[in-house]
Amino acid sequence: MRFILGDQLTRSLSALEGLDPADDIVLMVEVAEETSYVGHHKQKIALILSAMRHFAQSLREEGIRVDYVALDDPANTGSFGGELERAVARHKPEAVVVTEPGEWRVWEMMQDWREELGVPLHIFPDTRFICSRTEFAAWAHGRKSYRMEFFYHEMRRKTGLLMDGQEPEGGQWNFDPENRKALPKGVAPPERGGFSPDGTTREVLALVARRFPDSFGDLEPFRWGVTRADALAALQSFVTEALPRFGDYQDAMKTGEPFLFHSLISPYLNCGLLEPLEACQAAEDAWRRGDAPLNAVEGFIRQIIGWREYVRGIYWLEMPGYAQSNALSATRKLPWFYWSGETEMNCLAQCVGDTRRHAYAHHIQRLMVTGNFALLAGIAPAQIEDWYLAVYADA
Repeated sequence: MRFILGDQLTRSLSALEGLDPADDIVLMVEVAEETSYVGHHKQKIALILSAMRHFAQSLREEGIRVDYVALDDPANTGSFGGELERAVARHKPEAVVVTEPGEWRVWEMMQDWREELGVPLHIFPDTRFICSRTEFAAWAHGRKSYRMEFFYHEMRRKTGLLMDGQEPEGGQWNFDPENRKALPKGVAPPERGGFSPDGTTREVLALVARRFPDSFGDLEPFRWGVTRADALAALQSFVTEALPRFGDYQDAMKTGEPFLFHSLISPYLNCGLLEPLEACQAAEDAWRRGDAPLNAVEGFIRQIIGWREYVRGIYWLEMPGYAQSNALSATRKLPWFYWSGETEMNCLAQCVGDTRRHAYAHHIQRLMVTGNFALLAGIAPAQIEDWYLAVYADA
């Protein structure tokens, strides 16, 4: 039995390798525990549940047996462990196979499953990442400090992205100083129409409206993609329409423009509908064709093989104590306007308002506005961390 989590919607997932449709079964479950451990944005819940249902259907179309437990199934126990136990009783598998999770919280659950299931549990590495947990720990061992820039150089060498032999294309590793321009008057970002919900997504939206009426954020209009095809279309749209100016204006903000030239693909990377290398290669190909400048492509690739991989590595290196860290002894509670958006501070009001409407904010809104205010105001780290986890579709 291959157990697939809601952020593992990737056909090449390690838990699906060697799957035999004649003998194996895939288990997917929607459980209340995962929708409520923080008060997730309504659109985030809808995105994950709809993407799960579409992924299950794509497996069925391959002739693979899928045991799928919906959130509103009357017999649903509401937890991963409970649904695994029920599935083992139903199917009596010789073993259960999973891919390691993205959260320490679920990793601890998996250790309990070894004792509770009564059948062998095999946990495979998540090979969708460029740097494994073991590889990052080896890189970090013995270092006095963990500079992302040095780690990023290693990932460039490993992947060959934007490399000319052993040297970086353009003669330098990082073009960030060129990526800090203000948005000039008259420069209009591309339209970001998104995707129209199909019947499956409409059913999920109705379910979320019923089950989570008091959760943060607006549920509609819901414009996120929920399939592999949608995610590929979103990537292509970004590369064609926004990447050429992404570099110059990636640090800009403008009232009424929540997306500017950002990619909007992070939710698809994080739930598995896109893989990081294919996103980076699409951007690199645009540069090699002459369709996007080097500073834009390097800046985009750095976010994925640099920051994304680095932060994951630090997380697994430092957990579980990392979640309680508080180096500046900050103790203030998170102000209510982080949820309501009702404040006379315009930047915060705009950023929170955009987040309520779209379950998204770009990295300057997150880092320089909501993050910097929390830092300067002395907000307890655990409180702002829970907020970040709750409000974004890609959290």
